[in-house]
Amino acid sequence: MTSQADKFAGLLRGGEMIVAPGAYDCITARMVDQAGYSACYMTGAGVAAGLGYPDFGLVTMSEMADTAGRMTNVLNIPLIADADTGYGNELNVIRTVREYERRGVAAIQIEDQTFPKRCGHLDSKEVVALDEFLPKIRAAASAKSNPNFTLIARTDARAVIGFEESVKRANAALEAGADVAFIEAPQTMEEVRAVPNLVKGPCLLNMVWKGKTPEVTVDEARAMGFRIMIFPGMLFKAVIGTCDSVLAELTTQGQHPVPAGDMNIKAGFARVGANEWEPLRDRFRDPALKLVG
Repeated sequence: MTSQADKFAGLLRGGEMIVAPGAYDCITARMVDQAGYSACYMTGAGVAAGLGYPDFGLVTMSEMADTAGRMTNVLNIPLIADADTGYGNELNVIRTVREYERRGVAAIQIEDQTFPKRCGHLDSKEVVALDEFLPKIRAAASAKSNPNFTLIARTDARAVIGFEESVKRANAALEAGADVAFIEAPQTMEEVRAVPNLVKGPCLLNMVWKGKTPEVTVDEARAMGFRIMIFPGMLFKAVIGTCDSVLAELTTQGQHPVPAGDMNIKAGFARVGANEWEPLRDRFRDPALKLVG
């Protein structure tokens, strides 16, 4: 049977750029899937927020991997998952790869920030030395049980030691065994355009609303040569804004606000799998029923 890692590797080898909106739980993962996207991205910032924390490196590997596992259980499309810094040294990175892969994740990203890390579009980031980062990439590559499990190497060097160094690190990570390079937060349109030309392998572009990187459309990123484009915080921030709006409406009007699309309870449950579960209520009541397999 074809795994989601195999499917994702096939997409990466194909001609179309992969667009992966960010999700942080099973509801948002289902929404990405049902919207017709070919892949979903598990945002570390969103997972941290869902657990009650800012994106300051406060979430553990097991919390992240368990969240990813719940999401893959409801997804029919490949999941790219944030794995922060790998949560330690090379030994920790090996365990991280094994835990994520065991949960059905198709691809992970590992970055070169110090730990605890910060959101890539915040100030005051720090990065480890290149000779500390590359062993982690080699270890991660060696830990894969499926060669199609995709390893994305992210560098945050642009904000700390410059764009040229970020390109150097991206290429070094690809040589060390990464499958995709992710230069976080290029700061000008010229830098964005330069990434796919200077990096010797598939490149990922991260689009954060009003972040460090200039706004780039999907069509523009595709034309530039990027192979993956992610929108990590899009749904996470939309949910916060929607909650604020609906709660304010309840306060001012004193009655249940009309849900988006006038969604009733049956329609809401249908979006999270009720139509798959409902037929099972009576399926096994017949004592004459013979199960196959």
